This record gives sequence, structure tokens and C-alpha cells, in this order.
Amino acid sequence: MNAEPIIRDVSDKIDVIELAWIPMSDGRRLAARLWMPKDALRNPVPAVLEYIPYRRRDGSRARDEEMHPWVAAQGYVCARVDIAGSGDSDGLLRDEYLKQEQDDALEIIAWLATQPWCSGSVGMMGISWGGFNGLQVAARRPPALKAVIALCATVDRYHDDVHFMGGCLLADNMDWGGAFFAYAGLPPDPQMAGPDWKKRWLERLEVLQPFPPLWLGHQRRDEFWKHGSVCEDYAAIQTPVLGVSGWADGYTAAVFRLAEHLSVRCKGIVGPWGHLYPQRGVPDPAIGFLQEAVRWWDRWLKGKPNGVEKDPTLRLYLQDSVPPQSHYDFRPGKWIGIDRWPAAEIERHRLALNPHGLEEHPITGVALSVRSPETTGLAGGEWCAYGLGKVAPEMPLDQRIDDAGSLTFDSAVLTEPLATVGAAFVTLEIESDKPQALVAVRLNDVAPDGAATRVSYGLLNLAQRESHESPTALVPGKRYRVTVPLTEAAHRFAAGRRIRISVSSCYWPMAWPSPEAATLTIHSGESRLALPVLPADKIRGYPGFGPVEKATAMKRTVFDPGRERRQVIFDADTNETVVRNSRDDGLARIDEIGTVIHYGKVKEFAIARNDPLTARTTVSTEVHYKREDWDARLETRIQMTADKTHFIFHSTVDAYDGGVRFFSRGFDQKIPRDHR
Repeated sequence: MNAEPIIRDVSDKIDVIELAWIPMSDGRRLAARLWMPKDALRNPVPAVLEYIPYRRRDGSRARDEEMHPWVAAQGYVCARVDIAGSGDSDGLLRDEYLKQEQDDALEIIAWLATQPWCSGSVGMMGISWGGFNGLQVAARRPPALKAVIALCATVDRYHDDVHFMGGCLLADNMDWGGAFFAYAGLPPDPQMAGPDWKKRWLERLEVLQPFPPLWLGHQRRDEFWKHGSVCEDYAAIQTPVLGVSGWADGYTAAVFRLAEHLSVRCKGIVGPWGHLYPQRGVPDPAIGFLQEAVRWWDRWLKGKPNGVEKDPTLRLYLQDSVPPQSHYDFRPGKWIGIDRWPAAEIERHRLALNPHGLEEHPITGVALSVRSPETTGLAGGEWCAYGLGKVAPEMPLDQRIDDAGSLTFDSAVLTEPLATVGAAFVTLEIESDKPQALVAVRLNDVAPDGAATRVSYGLLNLAQRESHESPTALVPGKRYRVTVPLTEAAHRFAAGRRIRISVSSCYWPMAWPSPEAATLTIHSGESRLALPVLPADKIRGYPGFGPVEKATAMKRTVFDPGRERRQVIFDADTNETVVRNSRDDGLARIDEIGTVIHYGKVKEFAIARNDPLTARTTVSTEVHYKREDWDARLETRIQMTADKTHFIFHSTVDAYDGGVRFFSRGFDQKIPRDHR
């Protein structure tokens, strides 16, 4: 376990500006919170921008207080800016990553660079949305932007985001879409926005729309998704990039893609964590990430020759074999360094999917079929682990639960440890008895007692076997050769373990099921695993990182600590299985501003045995802000079902001022299924 974090009180070194208005050329103003060295007006310093829609005053404040003051005390101005239409900023928040958002960022960067306390150099740092737009804005090449740190980000909005994976519709499209439906409808704070706060709130509500149906209007990789996907033109990025993620996160791939394709200085860090800043990383070991960030800024914003260029291209946490469980406080392993990516020292071990398991030499002419129960995938955990024990137990469970509905191929018992680093690929000679089907492939670590821990996995909508842009239905009974890329990993199988490949025709609730239950047939001979292996004598240890350091935490008064649960419920009468995730953040007051906040979200997935058309997903949220001068509450709900030809949505939003509902709207929408 990590030592307790080092907490630094830097209040005597910095000034904090609670609200700074940044003017836009069209007359709008964006709200910012600033932290700066006390002498910044006499000795201008670079600026670091975090630009996200999560309410700098009362949403991300706890995280901001630990991070931005610490960085500011090292000689930087930190700016937390609310995207237009969020928090206290003017404008409307109509969707993710719009061109207007990028255009505004260009103006923000220009404004920061010309302030009397700024040296003229600006960096962008952010996680998730803030990592996405850091890369997107870098591709726009604003002159003052000198470097980027992108955490838990993506380079491909279609293939490596919450919406689709291998062309399969992810549950997170509804999970995140339901949360964003609420975020985009929240009010500004009257203490910041003034007496017209409710008018501005109503303007936001009038344009609010459910986002999952909007996104499902684009089920192929079309121009909608190509916009904001920096993989369309990596060469557009000409500023150094530090990419960061975790093995429990849903956005690991971007670190490897950036390291491979950027022509400018690029480094990557992947630890054992979920969707969190690494100084808050869970599972441990968390790292002193703020020190790493300042090293990056010192080199590229201040020109200090501190040697960051000599760091390995990738610093990866090589995880050891562990028993499967829904939450880990700590993952055993070691830090390693990879000098170049792709790495020449990594070997591809090819094993055939034979009737008796994974073997070096293929056996031809054997057909193996599977029609997985609709609930195959219950042990898959979350596509993106956000809270890792705070929100709910999110990690994959014992994979024997899902292996019962899968074809499985085991290797011989390993006589010595084997390290896999990178993305494995599984090629399948496959046929389906239905024109629409998906395939899920998992790489598992099997212990001597039979327990199976998931290492990585991949999904493929078989209609998109050749192209994510131009899907074509399967011809039942026809053989196809498809390749399923698995998620990146750095994992060391212990001696005495087995490697297992598991293949299923369902992966619910993570992936929405095909309209008809399909039987998949795998043909031996050409079906094989390509596993990236780092030989033991080529593993180069990295000494690791400094201890976790943070600034003094935000003061708050907790009235109710909240509670989180993840339940699986089976109704033997109806044969329905329900997965219910309940998040209640409790009730707490931010002491500095006096606002009492409650946030709650319930997401529920249901399906009945032998009928994929019974699948439904519901996401409900409730957000409440209260002070002596303010009592605002928002409730949203989205439900998705489907028939053979359409996705069907019913959504509602209700807004309350002082306990009285003043806005209510419902939406009923049908979106045609496009080869899924």
C-alpha cells in the first residue's frame, strides 16, 4: 500500500480569484477560477488551462482544490474554465466536443497568454472531457499552446469512447448520456450569475435534449464521429503530449496510439487505476502525478532542461496475476519502461484455437458452436471504472460465470512467468445463423483452482467486420475471417497459470444484444490468438514515481456520507435478470461558499432469458443545490428499449425552484437500427 499523501498548505504562496470572466468575441463570457503565485504580476508565469463542463464552483471544486493550488505554487497560473452553457458560463451546452467549444478554447488561450500575469506560454491539462479537448485544441495549433497533458482521453471518438466498441453499442452510451442529460440542464449559481440566473437556467432547459438518441443517429463511423477524432490527422498536433491512463479505465488505447503516431515529443504513463487523476489513483499504487505534470510544464512552458525527453516513451505498470474480485485496493506489480512504441523487443506468440485448447500447431476441420445465454457478460464489470469502490464494485468478477456460456480455449500450464504487453488480436474463422450478430472475446488468466481473472477483451459487431463506415449484413451459414483486437494490457501470468481465450455471442449488459439470438460457429485451423509477449530478459524496470502530494483539501461538512450498491437480481418467475447500480453521493455543504449539494444516479439494465428484445436500460438522476438564497433541483430520466427495427427512447426532465416545479418536458423518440 502507498504511504499517506503529503499535504501541502500553499495558501501563503498563491492568490485565488473565485470568478474571472473571460470575454468571447461574440459577447458571451466564460466563467473561470484562477490560482496564481502572489508575485505573478511582477514576475509573469505560464498558464495551465483545464476546460471542462463540470461546474468549477461546486462540481469539480474538491478535486481542483487538491491540484491547482499545488501547481500554482510551483510557478504557474492555473485556470479552471467552465465550457459555454455549463457552470456559470454564458451560452448553451448542446453536445460534446463541438467546433464552437474548440473555437472558444482558442480565444481562452489567447486571453490567458496576453494577461499581465502570464509569460505568454499556455498548457492544457485535463481528464476525460478535458483530455479529449486538449488534444482537439492542440490540433488547431493556437500559437500560445506549448504542451498538453491528456488523461483518460481518446484519439477516435467512434471506436474508443463510451458509445461504441468494435461497432457494438455500449451500455455507457446510456450511462454517460443519462448523466450528461442532467449536467447540461443544471443552473448557474445566483451568486455568480446575478439576478437573471433563473432566466439563464430556463434558456438551458429549453434547448436540452436527450443525448443517447442523438448519438444513435450516427451508428456508423461517419463525419459526426470523425470530428474531434485526432486520429484523422495526427500530424496536426505539433505540441508535446503526455498521455496518461489506467488499466481499469476505458481509455487506455489513446496512450499507445499517441506514442505510435505523433511526430512530436510524446510520452505515456499507464498505471493500475481507473478513470481518475493518478494522484487519486485506485487501485494503488497511486503516484506523485502533480510532480510529473510540473516536470512536463517546466520543460515545455519554461524551457528548463530537466531531462523529460530521456524518460521512456511508455512507463507502464506490469500487473501480476491476482484472484478475480469486484474491487482492488492495491494491484501487485512493477513499473517498467518501454523506450519506443511499437517496441521491437515484443514478440508475437501465435496459438491456434484448437478443439482441445490453445496450441502451437493448428488442427483443421473442426467446427465448434455457441449460442450464449443473453446474460453472458454479467461478470464483465464496468466498461470504464470511475469510482472503483466508491461508486460501486466495478471490476470484472470471476470469469467462470461468463465462461459457462462461452467457447473456451486453454493453454497448457505455464512453467514460467509470461508477460504480455500491448494489444492481443484474435482471428476467427466464423459463421452465424443470423444476419446480425456480435462476438465477444476475452483473454483470461486461469489459476490452478480454476478461478479466472479477465486480462483484456474485445467486441466486434460482425456487420462491421470489414468497415465501421459501411456495414453489411452477414449471410447465414457463410464463413468469414474476422480479427478482434483486444484492449491493451501489461500483465504477467504467473507460473502454474493457464492462458484462456473465451468466445461468446453476447456480452450483456456492457453491449446491447443483437435483435435475434445468434449461434456462432468457430472453425479451427485459421482461428488463432496473437499474443504480444515481452521476454523476461527484455523487461526493463523503471524506478517509479515520487510520493503522492496534494494541496490542502476543500473544507466541507458532511450530513450524509451516501451509499453505493451494485446488485444483480434474478426473477425466477419471469426469467428476467436485472443489474441495478445505485449511486448516492450523500449530502454535504461546501463550507467556503455555503452550498449544500446532493447528487444521485440509478442505472438499471434488464433482460429476459431467450429474448434479446426484452432488453431495457434506464438511467435516472437527481441533482439538488441549496443555500439560504437558493433551492434548485433537477430530475432526469431516460429509458431505452428496442424492437427488431428500432431503438425506442422515453425521456423526461423536471426542474424545481424552491420546491416548486417550473419546467417539465418529455421526449419520445424512435431511431432505426442500423446493422445492429
